[in-house]
Amino acid sequence: MFGHRSDGRRIKTLPPFFKVIPNVMLSRDDAQVFFKQDITLKELDAYIDKKAQDGIRFSYMNIIYAALVRIIAERPQLNRFTMNGSVYARNKIFVSLAIKKNLTDEGQETTTKIAFDGTENIFEIKDKLDQVIANNKDLSTVNNTDTVAGILSHIPDGLIRKTVKLLMWMDKHGIMPKSIIEASPFHTSVFLTNVGSLGIDSIYHHLYNFGTTSMFFAMGKKKKSFVYEDDEIREEKCITLAFVGDERICDGYYYASSFKLLCKYLKKPELLEEHCEVKQDIL
Repeated sequence: MFGHRSDGRRIKTLPPFFKVIPNVMLSRDDAQVFFKQDITLKELDAYIDKKAQDGIRFSYMNIIYAALVRIIAERPQLNRFTMNGSVYARNKIFVSLAIKKNLTDEGQETTTKIAFDGTENIFEIKDKLDQVIANNKDLSTVNNTDTVAGILSHIPDGLIRKTVKLLMWMDKHGIMPKSIIEASPFHTSVFLTNVGSLGIDSIYHHLYNFGTTSMFFAMGKKKKSFVYEDDEIREEKCITLAFVGDERICDGYYYASSFKLLCKYLKKPELLEEHCEVKQDIL
């Protein structure tokens, strides 16, 4: 309460503009910015083929996931969130994702998040991600998010909305139970969804007003796109990353520089094989 939270610390030395805008744009849907970037697959395919020779099977999602963890570790303003007119720095890096247990209309879906300290290399991130996906594809698996959702689903219909409003009020004032924050995929640094696995192109996915999610990335299916690079236009095999972000956590220059860094890692995934030194946010 009074600015203290279990999942982050309030930043007290913000520039004047960033102290004001969370009180002008009161909700995430009021502060959303949108961006798309085509990612050429030539370098990713070469890296995946090279690692396959060593018996390591990488997917595009493995590499993109690792690159997101890396840029958040190196660009700490990306790991901020706003709550009740204040900006906070998260204590850890969290990446949430939705997992379809089987690709049918009736297939169950679950959502989970994975915690990182930011020092991990691409192999450690891949192992953790693959294990979580494998565990959650098991129909018998019930994760913490499923447990909380199950409890809420047993509340009478007329009270569910009131219960959620109560939880949002508690979150706003810093008294949300830590166990719920830890189980909630909506209290996360970034959401990543692979809609390409559904056979469609990338989408702009909204940010949630419940929780603290500040960034959402969606990766689409493989396709041919015209890419302007090295002063020429050529057709390349690509996937598109669609981004929705909360503009209250950092300025446009910071976001743009972060996207350029993301593209650098996706062009040279071998850079992610080294461990990372995590940069700290301002006090």
